[in-house]
Amino acid sequence: MSEGASAIETFDCRNAFASTLEEMAARDPRVCAVVNDSIGSTKLKGFRDRFPERFVNVGIAEQNMVGTSAGLATGGMIPFCCGASCFLTARSMEQVKVDLGYAKNNVKLCGMSSGMAYGELGPTHHSIEDLAWTRVIPNLTVIVPADPVETRAALLWAKDHVGPVFLRLSRMPVPKLLLDNHVFLPGKAATLRDGDEIAIIANGVMVARALDAAERLHARGVEARVINMASMSPIDRDAVLRAAQETRGIVTAEEASIYGGLGGAVAEIVAEEHPVRVKRLGVPGVFAPTGSAEFLLEHFGLTAAGIETAAIDLLDKETTQ
Repeated sequence: MSEGASAIETFDCRNAFASTLEEMAARDPRVCAVVNDSIGSTKLKGFRDRFPERFVNVGIAEQNMVGTSAGLATGGMIPFCCGASCFLTARSMEQVKVDLGYAKNNVKLCGMSSGMAYGELGPTHHSIEDLAWTRVIPNLTVIVPADPVETRAALLWAKDHVGPVFLRLSRMPVPKLLLDNHVFLPGKAATLRDGDEIAIIANGVMVARALDAAERLHARGVEARVINMASMSPIDRDAVLRAAQETRGIVTAEEASIYGGLGGAVAEIVAEEHPVRVKRLGVPGVFAPTGSAEFLLEHFGLTAAGIETAAIDLLDKETTQ
């Protein structure tokens, strides 16, 4: 969690994921789970015990996992293909591209422990490229929930959506930000705080930190708009353009590479439609080092203080031009 938020209750979104998946499976016999020997990290022990006939463990074979999921979808099932995001995306990208995107198979990819949540396991386990890879696959909806409520809402939507989906889920604890009746809509961002001086666009674990940064900016007399961009593909172009037109600049914050992910997507829209200053916060084209998840976020300025500093720097540059 960000600075000053230790007293706030936080949640592991994987728990919301697991309970929602079991709930959907109880109602719909087509719902099944496919894993790569990742029962513990996906929190699916309960699902396996309740629905053993709809639980497939292919072992450490991610390409087979995606291919098997595509086959199950062809047979009328709704497979949730679950594994560590770093391996689910990197090792099976050809299958994601061809068997899901091109073939439009009804598979729900669930990239668990995304970003730098694995911390001490180092660069081999950091999943900071997955948004750049998945965002360019046609027909693949890419979702980065911000809290347990949005995790549940995104899963409910994904189950009823006919087509491939990539859900990027973290293991890092986050506070509850959204109301229990929140409904996920693809291509629609949510403005969580209004402001007309600068816009902060974030997703996933960075949304809570963006809100904390907005509070810090408010104390300095700067009003920041905070936008939760959970839907990465399709992205809410109108929300980005309104931010560009109605504020003096945009800061993006993501637990991912600044190249190709949220920052890249926002910069593309702004450059084409309404140029303004954009500061992208994330991993700046390097391999993230080994260390705790909190250390890594602080290392790259992905904290409330880091977002605040980036916003002030952007405003200072805009003023002097």
